[in-house]
Amino acid sequence: MNIQLNIPNMACSACGETISKAVIAIDPTATVQADPKTKQVKIETQASQSAIESAITAAGYQVN
Repeated sequence: MNIQLNIPNMACSACGETISKAVIAIDPTATVQADPKTKQVKIETQASQSAIESAITAAGYQVN
């Protein structure tokens, strides 16, 4: 499943790393591309979108 999310409070590459780690914690096979400049995260995963959004929210980031 391809998921693209807007993360308005992702400010830097460290934020992107935190988000990537949150996603990989629930799906170790996921690929995550986080771009702090555009505030976009592209994820290829087997997990549901709601599970991904919950993991990112739990890591401290808003999902739009």
